[in-house]
Amino acid sequence: MRMKRSIRVRLVMMIASLMLFTILTCWLMNKTLLPAYYQYSKITTLGNAYHLVNRVYSSNSSDSPDSLLVEEMAAKNNLGIYVVNIMRSGIMNEILYQFIYPENPDSTQKSQVEDRIKEYALNDDGTLFGKKKILLAVTSDYYIYKVYDQRLDSTYIELFGNIDNGYYTYIRANYESMQASINISNKFLGYIGFILAMIGMVVTYIVSLYFTRPILKLADIAGKMSKLDFSERYKVDSADEIGVLGNSINLLSDQLEHTISELKTANNELKLDIAKKEEVDEMRKEFLSNVSHELKTPIALIQGYAEGLKENINENPEDRDFYCSVIIDEANKMNHMVKKLLTLNQLEFGNDVVTFEHFDLTALIKTVLNSTNILFQQNEITVRFDETESVYVWADEYKVEEVLTNYISNAVNHIDGKREIRVSMQRKENVVRVSVFNTGELIPEEELDKIWIKFYKVDKARTREYGGSGIGLSIVKATMNSMNQECGVKNHEDGVEFWFEVDRNNATSI
Repeated sequence: MRMKRSIRVRLVMMIASLMLFTILTCWLMNKTLLPAYYQYSKITTLGNAYHLVNRVYSSNSSDSPDSLLVEEMAAKNNLGIYVVNIMRSGIMNEILYQFIYPENPDSTQKSQVEDRIKEYALNDDGTLFGKKKILLAVTSDYYIYKVYDQRLDSTYIELFGNIDNGYYTYIRANYESMQASINISNKFLGYIGFILAMIGMVVTYIVSLYFTRPILKLADIAGKMSKLDFSERYKVDSADEIGVLGNSINLLSDQLEHTISELKTANNELKLDIAKKEEVDEMRKEFLSNVSHELKTPIALIQGYAEGLKENINENPEDRDFYCSVIIDEANKMNHMVKKLLTLNQLEFGNDVVTFEHFDLTALIKTVLNSTNILFQQNEITVRFDETESVYVWADEYKVEEVLTNYISNAVNHIDGKREIRVSMQRKENVVRVSVFNTGELIPEEELDKIWIKFYKVDKARTREYGGSGIGLSIVKATMNSMNQECGVKNHEDGVEFWFEVDRNNATSI
């Protein structure tokens, strides 16, 4: 997956962009709108301060005004609050200023406030509330101006008005400190925004792993499904969209595995029908000929010994028991041979349905070896099978077990020398080869291809000794043909190896 197409990267970039956009928007709002809002807030504060001063100093109560409230208001809002009584006296109509609050300002404050009152309260014509500077707000009781103080090189917001008892109030707030606070706030927001954006990207990347990890897992499972490997399932541990998708993938895997199994079975049957149609007549003739030949000897023996019993050729009880035992033994051999012939007949004529399944071949081999262990012990045979890893294949599990059992039985009957049987698996590109090796006499090279023929026996005396009919390997060959797979045999220095092959779990031979 290319990084530029990664959901994780796109998610991180999207969140980071959103955070940066939000921070930039906040910065621009601070830069453009916060000064106006702050000025509006200060105007409101000045108005509230005026009403407090008016309430405190216009009271008709005989008690002294509660100047502490005004002092608290000034301290909390960084205001300069002054209450002054302007009086005229003398012949020259001299103007006198009596400071009500604060009662004893220092000379500098007193001079500055008197100058401001002269500018606001007393125009040339003696009228009050002369409009000066930049007017921000006006009511029937006070005016609020933005004033630039050239001497201090600072801008202030100032309120001047008269209160109900005739006093005048002058309230001042430093506008420069507000602008400095806005600038500091914007710088701080910029720094913090950048740090938060970096932290947000890291956190988003980490959090995105929680979401992308199950998606990648599902993609891996889907990739295996594309190769017809349905062994893995997604572990659903949530009820969100990912969990729903995981359940759907698991259901799809089950349905595909089942469908492919049916397709393999149907396709295999179709191939067998086409391949076997032309061979049916020839197989029938060959079958009847071989059966007639193989049954001739046991039938003759049964007939001969039965006639001897009937004619009382030997009246000795032990001899009669021997005659009966021979008849029973030959009848059992005929019964066993007939059953095998019926099985072989079903395979060769395509009457036996092959059902392909997905199963663990390693486990099947272990099961067959365990079930045959008593024979190994009785014949003092050492068996080796070193495979431990599960190997999944596509085949008819029952028929593969039958083939393997035939090979094991054949190895037990022909073992010699070190009396050792070795079972192994070899993984190839599309198949797994299972081999069964036993120590003992080799098969003549010219007869290797003939052992698969029905009723063919390399060592007739030994085959007769353990009751073999020469059909077992024919059944193996027919079984492997029914699954369109190969089987074979080859000699080694110290024994013989029989093998067969089955589809691996990623085969595509539908």
